[in-house]
Amino acid sequence: MGVSVLLALPASAAVIEGRVVAVADGDTLTLLDARKRQHKVRLTGIDAPEKRQPYGDASRQHLAGLVFGREVRARCPKKDRYQRQLCKVEVNGKDANLAQLAAGMAWHYRAYGKDQGLFDFTGYALIELEARYRRRGLWADPRPQAPWDFRRARREAASGWGLGGIPVVGKTVG
Repeated sequence: MGVSVLLALPASAAVIEGRVVAVADGDTLTLLDARKRQHKVRLTGIDAPEKRQPYGDASRQHLAGLVFGREVRARCPKKDRYQRQLCKVEVNGKDANLAQLAAGMAWHYRAYGKDQGLFDFTGYALIELEARYRRRGLWADPRPQAPWDFRRARREAASGWGLGGIPVVGKTVG
């Protein structure tokens, strides 16, 4: 009984069914439900390369190949700060989030692991390790940069501060 509690989604989790009408990147899509309402969905448990990163376009294309134009079921226990539904997306009974990891098109987003059940957290971690070992997708790169590091570096460059809070040379600090 205790294990089933750990593996289950919260009772308040929304289930959205519909057709995928857009894929923004390797971990974000738009779902059109039966009432013709659009839902912005962020795949939970993974973080795909940003558009301007190596493998960013390949990751988006891989996800599109899995889900675009298809009927999916999204299990969404919560929303993120941008009001996107955070979901585990299934297409034909297949976990699209896990498929992105298996193909080497995303990282397991361990920082938000508490939002996953134990089964998914462990499975996602193992699938990412296998993709790394087999050098699939972005793991073929000798030094892939995690998207959260890429985003932080861009924010720091835009603010005039370098990594670690050191001012960038040539930028004035006010």
